Amino acid sequence: MQSQEVTALLADLQAGRQSAMNQLAPLLYDELRRLAHHKLRYERAHHTLNTTALVHEAYLGLVEQTQATWQSRAHFLAAAAQTMRFILLHYAEKRRALKRGGEAVGVPLDDLHEAITEERADELLALNEALKRLADFDPQGASIVAYRYFAGLTQGEIAEVMGLSERTVRRRWLRAKTWIRRELQPPT
Repeated sequence: MQSQEVTALLADLQAGRQSAMNQLAPLLYDELRRLAHHKLRYERAHHTLNTTALVHEAYLGLVEQTQATWQSRAHFLAAAAQTMRFILLHYAEKRRALKRGGEAVGVPLDDLHEAITEERADELLALNEALKRLADFDPQGASIVAYRYFAGLTQGEIAEVMGLSERTVRRRWLRAKTWIRRELQPPT
């Protein structure tokens, strides 16, 4: 039932009823927190990062999208995951700039900024660069990696979002994952 309600609210959003977003958020809040937790799981050990801040920042980014055309729950969650990815990349870039002597830029999520260590920022940015290179010749593979790594979406959810079969997603995932791993290995 919740999936049908989410789909109906997404249709309302497409029709221009922005108040539907206020009804949608509580229905998806736990899943948005799961996504945020998934994204933050590789941050430095022993920190007490508040995943709620990442959820709220992503939610604000999604609410501001007036041209969004989400067709399903999985599609909305994929958009939320991408928004969280860009937030984390933004903080990683700011962290790298600080490391290299750049000026600090005002950032609203202080806890998140603190949690991205120099090492983690470099890893996140390296992965993002590898994904950009992969997208040059395999855009679907790059999207699948982003959905799996950054969003933690299942192969079924990715298939739904991308309009592919699960078998195709599985095959493209394995090929893209192998390529990314090879790209990220240090030269020998």
